[in-house]
Amino acid sequence: RCKATGSHNSEEDCVEITLEARDESISTMKSRAALRSVVSGRLKTMVKSMSFASRKLDRSKSSGAIFALRGLRFTAKNDAVGRGWDEVAKRLDELAIGGKLPKSKFGRCIGMAESSEFVNELYEALVRRRGTTSSSITKTELSEFWEQITGNSFDARLQIFFDMVDKNLDGRITGDEVKEIIALSASANKLSKIKENVDEYVALIMEELDPDNLGYIELHNLETLLLQVPSQSNDNSPSSANKRALNKMLSQKLIPTKDRNPVKRYARNVSYFLLENWQRIWVLTLWLSICVALFTWKFIQYRRRTVFEVLGYCVSVAKGSAETLKFNMALILLPVCRNTITWLRTNSKIVGSVVPFDDNINFHKVIAFGIAVGVILHSISHLACDFPRLLHAKNVAYEPIKRFFGEERPDNYGWFMKGIDGWTGVIMVVLMLVAYVLAQSWFGRNRANLPKSVKRLIGFNAFWYSHHLFVIVYVLLIVHGYFIYLSKEWYHKTTWMYLAVPVLLYACERLIRAFRPGSKAVRVLKVAVYPGNVLSLYMSKPKGFKYTSGQYIYVNCSDVSPFQWHPFSITSASGDDYLSIHIRTLGDWTSQLKSLFSKVCQPLSRSQSGLFMANDITRFPRLLIDGPYGAPAQDYRNYNVLLLVGLGIGATPLISIIRDVLNIIKNQKSIEQNTNNHNVSTKSYVATKRAYFYWVTREQGSLEWFSQVMNEVAEYDSEGMIELHNYCTSVYEEGDARSALITMLQSLHHAKSGIDIVSGTRVRTHFARPDWRSVFKHVAVNHVNQRVGVFYCGNACLIAELKRLAQDFS
Repeated sequence: RCKATGSHNSEEDCVEITLEARDESISTMKSRAALRSVVSGRLKTMVKSMSFASRKLDRSKSSGAIFALRGLRFTAKNDAVGRGWDEVAKRLDELAIGGKLPKSKFGRCIGMAESSEFVNELYEALVRRRGTTSSSITKTELSEFWEQITGNSFDARLQIFFDMVDKNLDGRITGDEVKEIIALSASANKLSKIKENVDEYVALIMEELDPDNLGYIELHNLETLLLQVPSQSNDNSPSSANKRALNKMLSQKLIPTKDRNPVKRYARNVSYFLLENWQRIWVLTLWLSICVALFTWKFIQYRRRTVFEVLGYCVSVAKGSAETLKFNMALILLPVCRNTITWLRTNSKIVGSVVPFDDNINFHKVIAFGIAVGVILHSISHLACDFPRLLHAKNVAYEPIKRFFGEERPDNYGWFMKGIDGWTGVIMVVLMLVAYVLAQSWFGRNRANLPKSVKRLIGFNAFWYSHHLFVIVYVLLIVHGYFIYLSKEWYHKTTWMYLAVPVLLYACERLIRAFRPGSKAVRVLKVAVYPGNVLSLYMSKPKGFKYTSGQYIYVNCSDVSPFQWHPFSITSASGDDYLSIHIRTLGDWTSQLKSLFSKVCQPLSRSQSGLFMANDITRFPRLLIDGPYGAPAQDYRNYNVLLLVGLGIGATPLISIIRDVLNIIKNQKSIEQNTNNHNVSTKSYVATKRAYFYWVTREQGSLEWFSQVMNEVAEYDSEGMIELHNYCTSVYEEGDARSALITMLQSLHHAKSGIDIVSGTRVRTHFARPDWRSVFKHVAVNHVNQRVGVFYCGNACLIAELKRLAQDFS
C-alpha cells in the first residue's frame, strides 16, 4: 500500500497490489528479489501516473487536443493495432530465437530499424516499466509493448517518453538525463550540429521548465511544453479566413479530376497534352516529315536507275537511309549551338514562344537516335543485301554497272573494304558507336555495375572525350560521301552541301567562346567547402559580362583538365558585383576540382558556416568561364507570382532568382529612402509581386549552402514578398516521438534568439517532406485568378506530381 502524492481524493489515497507466485520451483531468494523489483517498478510507475493525473493540463482548446491526438507517435501504425500487430507478429516469427525476441532485433520487428539507439532506449523504458531487465521478450510481452506504443492515449505515450529519460523511475528528469535524450534524438534524426551544442540546449530547456532552479523537471512540465509548442506547419499556414476562402474556391473553381463521360475525359486529357506539348509536337512532326520525304525521294530515285536491276530494293533502302543520315548529321549540331540558342530566346520573343529551346539537348538525343537507325539500315542494306547480290551477279547483269565498280566484278568483301568509302564507313560506325554508348546515363554517371578497374575508364571524362571524336567523324563523312560508288558527278555528291552551314555555324560558336570577354580568366574571391560534398566558388565578374538570374555558365580548370568545360547554374543575382556557383561533387571532374580547392582552404571557426573556407589572399587554381547561356529559369520575369521548388543542389538556379528579387527589394527601399529625404513621390515597378521558395534537402549540413541568402531575406523582406520554406528530410515528421524534443528545442531557441537550431539561420526548418497539395492550396488561396509560374529543379521523381497539381489547381 502506498499513498499517492498530490491526490486530494480520499478514495484514491491508497493503491493495493496483489501478486501470486505461481512457480514454486524458483528459489526463495530469487523469487523475493524478482518480486521486489517488479513491485518497485510497478509502484513507481503507478504513483507517477497518479501524480501526473492530478496535474493534467486543460486540453479543452482545440490546438492542444489535436496535438495530443497526433503527437509523440512511436510508430506510423498507431491508428489500428490489429493490422499493424499482424505484421509485427509475422516479423517476430522470423526474428525470434527460441521463442523470444532479442533486444537487438526489437527495432526491426516493430518497424524502427533505422533508429537503433532510440529503439534501444525505448526497449529499456518498456522493460523497466515491467520491473525487469530482460534482454529478450516473449510474444505476449511484445504484444503488450505494442499496445502501449500504438495506443491512442497521449498521456500513455507521454509517460513512455518520460520513462525513456527517467531511467531511475523517480519521476524527475535531471540535466544530465535531458542531455542524453537530446543527443539521442539528434542522432536518430542525423542532426550532428545539435549534438555539438547539446550543453547550450540543455540549459535552455532547464531554464524554461525549471525556473526555480530545483535541478530537475517533472512530467507535467514536459507536457506543458509539448502541448504549447506551436506546430511547424502553422508558421505560414493560411488563417481561418483563408481556409474558408480556400474551401469555397475548391468547391467553385476547381474542375473535377474525373468525368463520368469517357469521351469528355479523353478529350480533356488530349487537350492538356496538346497545350503542354504543342511546340515539341510540331518540331518532331516537321523533323519526321523531312526524314520521310528525303528517304522516299532517294528510294524512288534509285528505284528508277539501272543498278536496281542488279541490287534490287537493297540499294534503294541504303541510299534512302544515307540521305536521312546526311540531313541528321547536319542537324545534330544545331541544338548544341548554345550562343545562338541563348541569343534567340533572349532577343526574339516570337521565335522563343514557338520553338522549345528548353528541350535542345533532348532534341539532340532524338536526332542521335535517328542517326543510329539510319546507320543500321544503311549498313545492313549494304553488307547483308546488295553486296552479296553484286558478288553473285551474272556477267550479263553486271555489264551495265561495271562503270561504277570496274571492269572485273568484285569477288569478296575485302574488295569493298579496300576502297576509301569502305574503310571510312567502318571507322565512322565504330567511333559513333563508342560515343553513343558512353553517352548513356548508366555509363556517363557510373551507374553501370562494372568492376572498379573499368569504372575508372568511364564516367563524364569518357563521355566528353568520346563525343569530341565528332571532328574525325565529320572529316571521314565528307571523304566517304565524295568517294561513293554510284555517283560520279560532283553535284550528285551532296554530303558537303548538307554539312556546310551547320559546321560553319558551330565553328563560329567555338570561336566566339574562345575570344569573347566572358571566356577570360576570372579571379577567385572566396571558396567554401560545405557538408554534402558541395564546393562554392565566388569569382570576379568579367568586364561587360551580363546575365539573367536562372542562366548558367561553363567552367574550365586547367589544373584538372585543360580541355573540359562543365555547366553550372549561377547562384548570384544579375545585380551583384561578383559571380558565384555551387558545385555538388558527383563525378570524376568535380571530385578532382573539390580536392584541388580543399588543399588551399582552412578549417573554419564555429561562428562560420561550412567545413573549409579561403579568401582572395590565398592562391587559387586558375579558372576560365564561358557564358552565360539560357535556361528555363530565366523566364521567371514573365510571372507575377513564383512557386520555386528545389531538391538538393537543384536549388542553385532558384537561389539566383531569390537573390534577384531580394536586390529589387533592397533597391526599392533605397529609392524610397532617397525620395523621402527629397520629398519626392516615386513608385518603383517590381515585376515579381510574390515568391514562394520550397527547398527540400536530406542533410542538415546542406542548409548551410545558402544560409547567407536566408538571413538576408529575413532581414530585408519586411513586407513578406519572399516566403521561404526549408525542409530537412532526415528529421522525422511532426508528431513522431523521435523528433518531438527537436521540435520543442527549435521553438524555444527560435523564440529566444530568432535563430533556427537546424539551419542556423533566421528561417525555421520544416521536418520530413512537404505535402505538395497543401503547398499548392496555400499559393492558390492567396492568389486566386492570378497566373503562377512553377519552377522546379532537381531529381525527376517530383516532376509528374507537380505537373498534376498545376493542372488540378488551374
